Amino acid sequence: MPDLLSGNAVIGQSGGPTAVINQSLAGVVEGLRTGLVASGKVGRIFGMRHGVRGLVKPGADGLLDLSQIDKARLEAVARTPSAALGSTRDKPDEAYCEKILAGCRRNDIRYFFYIGGNDSADTCRIVSEKAHAAGYELRCFHVPKTIDNDLLENDHTPGFPSAARYVSLALMGDALDNASLGGIKINVIMGRNAGFLAAAASLARGRAPDGAAPQDRPPPHLIYLPEVPFSTDAFLADVEAVYAKLGRCQIAVSEGIRDSAGAEIGPKLMRGVGEVDAHGNVQLSGSGALGDGLADLVKTALTPKGGKAPRVRADTFGYIQRCWPHPSPVDTEEARAVGRYAAELAAGGETSASVIILRTSNPPDAYRSECGRAKLASVARRTRHVPAEFIAGSNDVSAAFHDYCRPLVGDLPKLERL
Repeated sequence: MPDLLSGNAVIGQSGGPTAVINQSLAGVVEGLRTGLVASGKVGRIFGMRHGVRGLVKPGADGLLDLSQIDKARLEAVARTPSAALGSTRDKPDEAYCEKILAGCRRNDIRYFFYIGGNDSADTCRIVSEKAHAAGYELRCFHVPKTIDNDLLENDHTPGFPSAARYVSLALMGDALDNASLGGIKINVIMGRNAGFLAAAASLARGRAPDGAAPQDRPPPHLIYLPEVPFSTDAFLADVEAVYAKLGRCQIAVSEGIRDSAGAEIGPKLMRGVGEVDAHGNVQLSGSGALGDGLADLVKTALTPKGGKAPRVRADTFGYIQRCWPHPSPVDTEEARAVGRYAAELAAGGETSASVIILRTSNPPDAYRSECGRAKLASVARRTRHVPAEFIAGSNDVSAAFHDYCRPLVGDLPKLERL
């Protein structure tokens, strides 16, 4: 029999919400009920209000008792986008994690589950290490979540397939709008350090990239990722080549594009001082500065002397990508599975882990995946980037990326024009 602790369990949600983060919450609850609760090892299951803030807050206001929530309501919550418990952008340091450990002691918590990205994995790591050093027995499990798809050890992360589906559908519709009226359309897509989500715009084409020149591709004609140094001169030349042939050009660009020195393009194009987030980064998702700046560059460069400026428009997708209530079916299933698997690891006597998704088969065979485990330190505070084999030149993705991403998003509509 595994060495199991007796006490309570706590679950929290952290970082940007997704369309399926509550599936992971429901998966942990479901897994605990059939395992540690049924065996009598876990008495109560708590939900942290706004992540670890709820645990460090004295009193009952910061914790929600999930022990008695009925199955029908849990399923309804699971199908609902965004973090049902509330989330937080807090990035706990050593001192903050001491408070988290104190909250665990105060509430007799022996099983700690945190749903989030690499900072959440790091929180689990620090709390686990502090508990061990203090002689307090605590099991800590990180459940993956991020639309950026930037967690190491994972084939992909829950939240990404649904956001990729949204981007694909949005670019499909936007391409038809662009074809109807002509002009140049710039779409700025989330991804500060990793370009997976902007790369997913390529699925809007309906076929795998074949190495064609930008003006001979289906839209989006141009895709720019933060992994590839961005040159303003090359960008303008790319746009001009497409526009000169087609009278239109659709562009997908990651919010995190950088120049050859690694400096972000967005802040450089801001007309004033940009807002700074809790981690000291200039806000990109909440600002249209990158899109507006690129649109101004294009309009200026492509306006003939004494002639009419081209029609140029820019949209910044921002937060709307995260919680669109039409998730990918694959994402729905896998988000539930990683939560359930975390509870199963706890019931199996594991002391700490980060749950990961592993792809076991791909078309032309059926797509399949399974859950696995990694050490917290292997995921914590580290960033996965779009690999070189997924990138084609300076303004496109490869067929390998299409093969990787296409099975994740679900069925896409077939569209037709006269």
